[in-house]
Amino acid sequence: MFDKVLIANRGEIALRIHRACREMGIKTVAVHSTADAGAMHVRLADESVCIGPPATRDSYLNKVAIISAAVITGADAIHPGYGFLSENADFAHMVEEHGITWIGPSPDHIRLMGDKVTAKKAAVEVGLPVVPGSPGAVETLEEAHAVADTTGFPVLIKASAGGGGRGMKVANSRDELAEAWSTARAEALSAFGNAEVYMEKYLGNPRHIEIQILADNHGNVVHLGERDCSLQRRHQKVLEEAPSPALNSEERERIGDIATAAIRRLGYRNAGTIEFLYENGEFFFIEMNTRLQVEHPVTEAVTGLDLVREQLRIANGAPLGYSQSDVTFSGHAIECRINAEDPETFRPCPGQINDFHQPGGLGVRVDSGLFSGAKVPPHYDSMIAKLIVHGTSRNECLMRLRRALGEFVVGGIDTTIPLHRRLLEDNDFQNGAYDIRWLEEFLSRSR
Repeated sequence: MFDKVLIANRGEIALRIHRACREMGIKTVAVHSTADAGAMHVRLADESVCIGPPATRDSYLNKVAIISAAVITGADAIHPGYGFLSENADFAHMVEEHGITWIGPSPDHIRLMGDKVTAKKAAVEVGLPVVPGSPGAVETLEEAHAVADTTGFPVLIKASAGGGGRGMKVANSRDELAEAWSTARAEALSAFGNAEVYMEKYLGNPRHIEIQILADNHGNVVHLGERDCSLQRRHQKVLEEAPSPALNSEERERIGDIATAAIRRLGYRNAGTIEFLYENGEFFFIEMNTRLQVEHPVTEAVTGLDLVREQLRIANGAPLGYSQSDVTFSGHAIECRINAEDPETFRPCPGQINDFHQPGGLGVRVDSGLFSGAKVPPHYDSMIAKLIVHGTSRNECLMRLRRALGEFVVGGIDTTIPLHRRLLEDNDFQNGAYDIRWLEEFLSRSR
């Protein structure tokens, strides 16, 4: 096993990786910006290296600084977590060129799945169902009209290199298509430096279902069930649960088998997540995330598997050591993303924490780097904690989550804890009757 792992990230995920390493007897190296010098992941790591000023481009996105820190400290592996450089194929390649193990999939697979057009082509080749749309990039407005004539309206124009809803526009008619196409291209160029877009049939009220995969270097592949990530605001996930309240056992088994077969054909290794839109009993591939997911703890809760530990083992060359029939699922889990934001306006609210109390008890887990006196800097993503609750049933899970949210105290800044409390009181959410557009409508009704 590795002797020392450098964690190329910050906040709760850096702390999460550190804990898995510590339990496996692996030393850790934390990298940090000057703004994070006093952060919990820095305090607990065996070693730490400052890699630059607060701006992400000068610190957590500084490839040379991070690799230099790994070389200086003698780290034999790098775990990227999620966000930042976790899906940067060039960085993964640089890591491997320096004789350091990359804890993740191959650079080639990261590059393949990082572009939405090539990812969709690859999905078709390995047998994943896809949303009807353009076979590749849509280069001209005339091509856009031709695709729309085939799929019918409404259509969705999406940035090939996109994510997070940027470079994504809906056209409900031919009159709207020209503006939507040009606007999507302009946003894509501004956000990603790449104006390429593609088109898909716009589904009316789908759910967002994703399948967690683990694959080793010996041809073994398993899925760890699905997560329902349909509660989204501006295409950003707010709450996730496993299993999905929308699927029956036959659908669950079917999409799991499809996903594992596709990953086996792809020759993929390490952890990955295949994301689908689900509507009227059908699944449609939308993208694959070649990294650990923010919401991975709900899968850990229902399977009892430590996904970071599995990533480390796979990267070190170990076989999974179990088959699909050995993977068992127990109960229900929900994760609430707690952001440093105003719960009404969603305005970011960085600042100093003057009071912090996290909930506890059976089936309650909090992933956070916060502590009383900690500072939430304005330079990074606003997510400051994840509350994960597990119960024997969805109803028990909801009751436990209500209690845990009532105990959660973060003083000194505004957070989205009140939003999650409101969600729990809604009948549609309690009944699991929601889709990817439901939360936006809920927020509009409650203003």
